[in-house]
Amino acid sequence: MANILVVDDEIGIRELLSEILRDEGHDVVVAENATEARIAREVRRPDLVLLDIWMPDTDGITLLKEWSANGHLNMPVIMMSGHASIETAVEATKIGALDFLEKPIGMQKLLAGVKRGLERTTRPAATGLSLAAFSRSGPLRDLKRRVDQIAASSRLIMLRCGNGSIAELVARTLHTPGKAWLDLSADSNPLSLDALQAAHGGILYAEEIGRLTRLQQKNLIFAADRLDKLGMRMVVASSLDHAALVASGWEEAALKRLSDVALGVPTLLEIKDEIPDIAAQLLTLLVEAGEAPTRRLSTAAQNGLRQHTWPGGYSELRGVIKSLALGAIEEEIAGDEVARLLGHDPSNPLPGLPPEVMDLPLREAREVFERMYFEYHLAVDGSNMTRLAEKTGLERTHLYRKLKDLGIR
Repeated sequence: MANILVVDDEIGIRELLSEILRDEGHDVVVAENATEARIAREVRRPDLVLLDIWMPDTDGITLLKEWSANGHLNMPVIMMSGHASIETAVEATKIGALDFLEKPIGMQKLLAGVKRGLERTTRPAATGLSLAAFSRSGPLRDLKRRVDQIAASSRLIMLRCGNGSIAELVARTLHTPGKAWLDLSADSNPLSLDALQAAHGGILYAEEIGRLTRLQQKNLIFAADRLDKLGMRMVVASSLDHAALVASGWEEAALKRLSDVALGVPTLLEIKDEIPDIAAQLLTLLVEAGEAPTRRLSTAAQNGLRQHTWPGGYSELRGVIKSLALGAIEEEIAGDEVARLLGHDPSNPLPGLPPEVMDLPLREAREVFERMYFEYHLAVDGSNMTRLAEKTGLERTHLYRKLKDLGIR
């Protein structure tokens, strides 16, 4: 029979529901709060969850949102409450709950609801990772708050970011589970009104508008003019400044339309301390979707991921995690596996610097490092001197003099 998880802070209800379900031949595991529910869900991988809405540590709606955000909502969930409003029940259904049972729950209603849940032939599809999965990360939590604030007033957001951005992670935060996700940079055909209408309520996304063809640019503007009517959102991103985008073929009026509401987004390098958590969530998402066997990252592997510069950003990190998950022989992914995949030399104490630098006098070694440092940031920010001055903390005149001394044009 089925493996069912019952989550309720009242011991009497847990015992009653467990007894009824066990009499029906099901295996039942119980949890009295969200913390226990997270552990039980990860260890037991239940076929169905009965989840109470009102709990002392984290309420059921918040836990449901968390599971949906990090790809864990791939089993039927039935919400339970004796005090919830119709609005709460509707919200739970929108997030991904299968059903809602009002307490006190009669035996027949319980069994009928469980039967409906277990008869589902398909589980909810796991969506991409979003910022909502990182409630314990200060930088990502604050970024989500800014995204939500802007989204409350605008359906179109331009993300300004350097090379190695987390633009897709930000865009996924505004994606409603079950709705369309259209990557406009992945389609070279004309965008029709029928296609937009079929994606009603979904997200339109373009990771780097500077790489779009002329037709793709027209598709994007065509869609941007119809967001309100179709209840859609658009998230576009670019690491290029205005002049570079014009040089790539964009018209001034179109750029003004797109950049009316903009948000600065950090690169992975700028939030490197959050990389192990992002990597772990991506790994869990792969396992939950059945795309990889159970794997976990060792401390050495996490450190190796943290030290990488990630010029390809979030998509590069996602590809590396999938490669590690599929290629690892042991359940725990070791640090040397990360080093080999990313091309790190374990004998070099400073990855990215030539080993012979360590044999140079301090002044010469410092010049080598400074040259690499400035060249890297110039490449990341598209030679934007304003952003370089902000990152280095140098006044612009001093910065220009420094670059001249180092022979950097």
